Amino acid sequence: MAAIICGSLAFDTIMTFEGRFAEQILPDQLHILNVSFLVPGLRRDFGGCAGNIAYSLKQLGGEPLPMATVGSDGADYTERLRALGISTEFVREIEGSYTAQAMIMTDRDNNQITAFHPGAMQQAHANTIAARPDVRLGIVSPDGRDAMLQHAEQFHAAGIPFMFDPGQGLPMFDGAELARFVELATWVAVNDYEGKMLAERTGWSPAEISRRVQGLVVTLGAEGSEVWQQGEKTLVPPITAQAVVDPTGCGDAYRGALLYGLEQGWSLARCAALGNRVGAIKIAQRGPQNYRIDPVLLKF
Repeated sequence: MAAIICGSLAFDTIMTFEGRFAEQILPDQLHILNVSFLVPGLRRDFGGCAGNIAYSLKQLGGEPLPMATVGSDGADYTERLRALGISTEFVREIEGSYTAQAMIMTDRDNNQITAFHPGAMQQAHANTIAARPDVRLGIVSPDGRDAMLQHAEQFHAAGIPFMFDPGQGLPMFDGAELARFVELATWVAVNDYEGKMLAERTGWSPAEISRRVQGLVVTLGAEGSEVWQQGEKTLVPPITAQAVVDPTGCGDAYRGALLYGLEQGWSLARCAALGNRVGAIKIAQRGPQNYRIDPVLLKF
């Protein structure tokens, strides 16, 4: 069975700053901020939430159907997806636009500063979701604002269970809009910071959010994950990474694991445990789509 993955396809320009942002930014001078960072390391990767999640899910043995938009410069990306055995049936080219671009700078403590040009992603709402027999579930991950709103409604109308993964798109929505996402969704996945913002804007605690869906997953980085169901919290312990090289795409790799486990009918805690394992593998490799998953990983 397949999973529709709504989100961005983007080119990531990754820059490495060998110092610490905190040592370069003076808190009492933020009103006249003017800083420059020397970044000796630079590379360009395939990224974007839909691409990264699809890569993770495919590595695990799932069948991702990314639903996204690319610009007139996106041929390399669509060719890569096909080479990986990932369908581009729902990938639309928007003429006269660039594919979304993320410029990500990481310091020695793995803090990140990101600038994002949405480009063709702003037309992602041109893609629509309809029920089909081979689609078992889906995910609404960061994308164009209108696309996220419409795709959530379309998943619900089509009777397709889906995960709401607002990610860095969360600040685009007010409390009422976020509450509507939660009401429509089957599961919600956020990191710790996003979880606090979601709770603040909706006025609902994690326990309350979990009572409105089948499960809420909160990732805690090196501390593991929290799984909330019916108001009860379960801590899923972390997996120690062999190396901490690059956090870019770790959350997306984790979400691919969640989708895989849900497709298999696993408990949400077991899905989160797989997410911790995949996240630990990804963080040991540079780039969001350059890691490999050993099938033995699934036997636990």
